[in-house]
Amino acid sequence: MNATKGFRSCALIYLQRILITIWVSAGACAAQSVVAGNPSSTPPPPNAKTAPGYVGSEVCKTCHADIYNIWENSPHWKTTLNTLGGPSKQGCEGCHGLGQAHVDSGGDVTKIFTFKNASMKAITDRCLTCHAGSTQHMNAINSVHTKNGVSCISCHSPHHAETKEYLLEKPQPELCYSCHLQQRAQFEMPFHHRVDEGLISCSDCHNVHGTVLPRQVRRATTQDAVCFTCHTDKQGPFVFEHQPVKIEGCTSCHIPHGGANVHLLRVSNVNLLCLQCHTNSPPGAKTGTAPGTPSFHSQETFFKSCTLCHIRIHGSNFDPTFFK
Repeated sequence: MNATKGFRSCALIYLQRILITIWVSAGACAAQSVVAGNPSSTPPPPNAKTAPGYVGSEVCKTCHADIYNIWENSPHWKTTLNTLGGPSKQGCEGCHGLGQAHVDSGGDVTKIFTFKNASMKAITDRCLTCHAGSTQHMNAINSVHTKNGVSCISCHSPHHAETKEYLLEKPQPELCYSCHLQQRAQFEMPFHHRVDEGLISCSDCHNVHGTVLPRQVRRATTQDAVCFTCHTDKQGPFVFEHQPVKIEGCTSCHIPHGGANVHLLRVSNVNLLCLQCHTNSPPGAKTGTAPGTPSFHSQETFFKSCTLCHIRIHGSNFDPTFFK
């Protein structure tokens, strides 16, 4: 009985080894048929060497070695590995188009797309063939920059960028100051957001490629004003809201870039700022939706400030008059 069980065990092990050998052999044959170019195998995606009209980036390197050596260290170089997009999305020809006619003509620049002499629309359309799907570029065609004739290469340099990130012509904020001279002056005021010091950058608050908001301002992750990204204590929601914060926004009281007044206020005396809405009306009267100041509020004392009492001016969870 024991001998019979042992024979069956040995036979089973032997059969398993035969099946494994057959399976491995079949896999090897299949691999050889793919390498040999079996018509039944899936063809590889086209590349610059097989697609008509394309030559590949290595051919471009023979004449443009200095540019190629810089470009191969940039983020755009990884497009050479984009086998899914094909040659129209790879390397130099991904931006400049088919290179065969340019090479055959001995370097005729009219036979290839060059950004130097192209129109703003042509440049933008060329860049958006790859970048349109990015969340940062979804409103690029409607951006203020596009509408004012600013193209992608006005700020970006694929070949000679001075920054590793975003391929910028110059680092922020110097790049932005090239056009926005008024904002440069504001950031040099006594009270300002610390952009020049490097604490934040222009693109932290603005999406330069366009948004649905005025002045290309971003939104916070909560879809509120971008100011609340940093000033979270002012965000709320509060039981008693100060309506201008939610309706008019932070800029109804503050100059966002910089100014001569503490807290970036629009006026030097906080009382004057409050009285723009809360006028000295008769007791019980209202101007619009803002209640008038009570009759016992004297504005004759210069150093008396509204915020000495109304300390929670951005909103309160305890007091409708923002006392606490």
